[in-house]
Amino acid sequence: MSGEATTASGPSVDLRRRSLRWPALDLAGRFSGRWPGLLALYLVSRVFSTTILFVVYEVATLTGAAFVTPGSERSFLDFTVSWDSDRYRTIALHGYPGTLPTDAAGEVLPNEWAFLPVFPTLCHLLMVATGMSFAVASVLIATAAGAGAVIVLHRLLEPRVGHRSAFWAVLLFCFGPLSYVLSVGYAESLSLFLLFSGVLALQRRQYQLVLLCGVVAAFTRPGALALALALAIHLVVRWRTERASLDRRELTRIVVAGLVVAAAGLAWPVVAHLATGEPDAYLQTEMAWWVDYVGRPDFVPLTPWFLLAGRWLGVAGIALVLLIIALAAWWLSRRSTAQLGHEVHGFVVSFGLYLLAVFLPQQSLFRLLMPLTPLLGSRAIGERPWLRRSLLGTSLVLQPVAAVLLWLYVAP
Repeated sequence: MSGEATTASGPSVDLRRRSLRWPALDLAGRFSGRWPGLLALYLVSRVFSTTILFVVYEVATLTGAAFVTPGSERSFLDFTVSWDSDRYRTIALHGYPGTLPTDAAGEVLPNEWAFLPVFPTLCHLLMVATGMSFAVASVLIATAAGAGAVIVLHRLLEPRVGHRSAFWAVLLFCFGPLSYVLSVGYAESLSLFLLFSGVLALQRRQYQLVLLCGVVAAFTRPGALALALALAIHLVVRWRTERASLDRRELTRIVVAGLVVAAAGLAWPVVAHLATGEPDAYLQTEMAWWVDYVGRPDFVPLTPWFLLAGRWLGVAGIALVLLIIALAAWWLSRRSTAQLGHEVHGFVVSFGLYLLAVFLPQQSLFRLLMPLTPLLGSRAIGERPWLRRSLLGTSLVLQPVAAVLLWLYVAP
């Protein structure tokens, strides 16, 4: 009797334990890595994000809140193409200014030269082909590119860390605090699709495709130089580990791809110079956004983070930046991070260095960190249920908070 009771109780206890689990947490087991399942997950996340933005818009409208971007109060669709998207609209409809706008003191004001041309050009072409408005065209292109980024992200991570860790990286990407920018009139989703595709091509040693993705990415959003540095890291790794099998033709492809992507990443300032006649038109334009934070200092690479932190927090700010760098170096040096493969590892290190070298931290920092998403595929996250659940829960809570703070008060 006792043996039978023990045997019978085992499955019942197991069933009770399973019933206590949050069903959504077993999504990795329910979804395969095939694109239909990933697209279904992405669609659910877009409904969630869009609903949040719609609620924010409706509440702001009912309470008489002031919309900062002119015209964004007309409709919800106009609301989704405010802030940076308003700049892309101007480019799509009118192109770039021939002269830099300045204030009464002759200082350059924020203008469209800070925004790269691929996204607004695609919007313009779709508008001409279909007759649709910029608002509709930009949202469609951004949302479609986001879907592509989701699929490529999973393809990039699964061979290294397995389906579960790759799936959780995708899940956190889709529902992250700033993930609503994947389906509004921003270029982020297109840039992420191109960068992730470039790293995937690098992983598969398709260097011509790396070159193509890198060049297009260079004219979509700043940051493609990180892909060029990742190519250099890839070359060093292959030279050290596969020198005997690395023939001259393949070596040439890697070097050419790296040089062309690097040249493309540095080309936009030259274009701005030629179009406006101002040698530093692009740099002046970018630094016009710095004025409210640090004034108009001379630009020195690798100093912006320290400049801002020292300006507002003094010595404590400098110490904080050093602590952030140390924590980032620690995380990147972990074995679980290295397991992502040197291609992914090299890219995220390169992109982190790029942000440290040229970007002044402000509210847009959070969406600019999105290219580092492959780090979420680390087994240190994927194999720790409490950590991945905590990250997902925190993301779901922070997304509406971010939508209110960044969409109504400061540019996201």
